[in-house]
Amino acid sequence: MCGFLYFVLPALGGYTLTSLYLLKNPHILHRKKKTAFFCTHISHRGGAGERIESTMGAFDHALQQGTEMLEMDCHLTHDGHVVVSHDENLLRQTGHDVPLSSLDLQDLPPYKERLEVTFHAGHYSCGADRKFALLEDVFRKFPETPVSIEIKENDRQLMQKISELVRGYNRENITVWASADATTLKECQRINGSMPYSFSAQRGVLLLLLFYSGLLPFVPLGESLLQFYLPRLMNRTYIPELRILRNGLVVFLIEKVTMRKSLFKHLAARGIQVHLFVCNEDEDIEAAFEVGATGVMTDYPTVLSNYLSRNRSR
Repeated sequence: MCGFLYFVLPALGGYTLTSLYLLKNPHILHRKKKTAFFCTHISHRGGAGERIESTMGAFDHALQQGTEMLEMDCHLTHDGHVVVSHDENLLRQTGHDVPLSSLDLQDLPPYKERLEVTFHAGHYSCGADRKFALLEDVFRKFPETPVSIEIKENDRQLMQKISELVRGYNRENITVWASADATTLKECQRINGSMPYSFSAQRGVLLLLLFYSGLLPFVPLGESLLQFYLPRLMNRTYIPELRILRNGLVVFLIEKVTMRKSLFKHLAARGIQVHLFVCNEDEDIEAAFEVGATGVMTDYPTVLSNYLSRNRSR
């Protein structure tokens, strides 16, 4: 037993010291990623707290307030148009309990006059523009603005059409594939591997396992972005649908496990941007930057712009 420990303990110590050193100096093993964009200010659904979410009015307003990236979700209409919409069922957004995919573009109802902000419970947005936006219109009007597109369904036709639009408007370097589902994200990459992509939920869990095991500094990563909840929002400004996430102890543990400054610094040093969401108050924006986020996603682009102007060192 003593002989075993004689060899194992030095090896384990050497491994730990090497891992810690490489965690702080990832350039030794990895070439830093160079994306065509670096975004500190990201507008969630185009700034869903200040205008009706995901409309051209919201996107235009967010850009006027200084946002550097638009975050959105897309779905396909019955007649094959790529529409910007968070939900596939239109009940929450329009009051009509109907799947978006069952309607032609011309038959889409308008958004409600007032829409509750998902990540700011009890607060509502409104705006003159209540029309669903086409992804093509976003690309046409904002040709140089980076866009993160979340794909919620493993719909190959949707992915193919998005890829065609991205290629058609020469946006492959500034349009991001995003999905919580690893299978969906792999299909996105297969359809268009030239676009940068974010971590899926499954890959995010693997990232944490690699970090805590000390293996992360040795493993190559294909992702260009990590987009993740700021856990402190849960049950305060954001009420999760999953019952388990309404447990204070669970949220506390999630925060302790995921909000690791050394992890985020390592990713940033490798050129992987860290975007924390959805931060709608100054205290949450501050908390996100303090833990090492390179960018913050918000429903209130004006609030974030004002914060950044007061803290120009960010």
